Amino acid sequence: MKPQSAPTTIIIVLAVIAIVTGGLALVGGLDSQITQPSGSETQAKAKTTQPVTDCFESRERHTAVSRTENAVPQYGYPNIKCSGTTSGVLWYGDPFAGTIPMGEMPVVTDETHGDFINAVVKPREPLLTYYNMGPNGCNMCHNGVSVPVPVNKKPRLITMHQDIVENSLQLMHGRGAMWCLDCHSAENRNKLIDRRGNEITFSQPQRLCGSCHGEKYIDWREGIHGKRIGEWKTGGKKRWWVCTECHNPHTVQTIRFDPLNPESPPPLPKGMKNADFENTGH
Repeated sequence: MKPQSAPTTIIIVLAVIAIVTGGLALVGGLDSQITQPSGSETQAKAKTTQPVTDCFESRERHTAVSRTENAVPQYGYPNIKCSGTTSGVLWYGDPFAGTIPMGEMPVVTDETHGDFINAVVKPREPLLTYYNMGPNGCNMCHNGVSVPVPVNKKPRLITMHQDIVENSLQLMHGRGAMWCLDCHSAENRNKLIDRRGNEITFSQPQRLCGSCHGEKYIDWREGIHGKRIGEWKTGGKKRWWVCTECHNPHTVQTIRFDPLNPESPPPLPKGMKNADFENTGH
């Protein structure tokens, strides 16, 4: 066999190098396309890993709370952890932060025996300032001048607050048997009112709700209705959620309760294909 000339050998070697390096470059390009996420994927991943800084405790948009880093100085914990799935609070660094004593409770004959000495709630009255964008809450407008005090509680069509109740003559509470001023004080709109004319703070709506919903009120006192966190022992400090933190009293006939979306279920252990472990023998 006749040996190849030097130029031919050089050309063949260069061709082989080009093929090999080209192949590596191609493989490297494919690998970079596979392993390197696109800009949108990177942004989406970063978005999902970023902590949620605002979430709610019971009723979306009505029990909002902001996450604060190192809110518990001795431990360096944040005040809350928000769910990235539901935007609900998962756990508390200090479950009693921002709470106030629940105060006096109406007497009811049940097994609780008035065990509310260390019961605390989140104050609801500050929300009046937030919703009305003024320092005086509802009295910002309902001051007897801008909006005169009504002469009686006779139902009438109102031209404001359609975002709360679209038609004030068709109030969705009591199936038309009640009107706004049956629960809201006519003279002091920053207070609720019972059937005897006694003012009730917005931080204690259970004192008003329980006057009609006695059965649910007793269940709530017993701890078998509603939400509560804190110590189990009798007399222990507990935070209670009041009625309006979970229920919207103005939409009870259409949305009686705003349910929270549940967290995603945990992954099944290896080898388990069915979560119904009792029937699968696992």
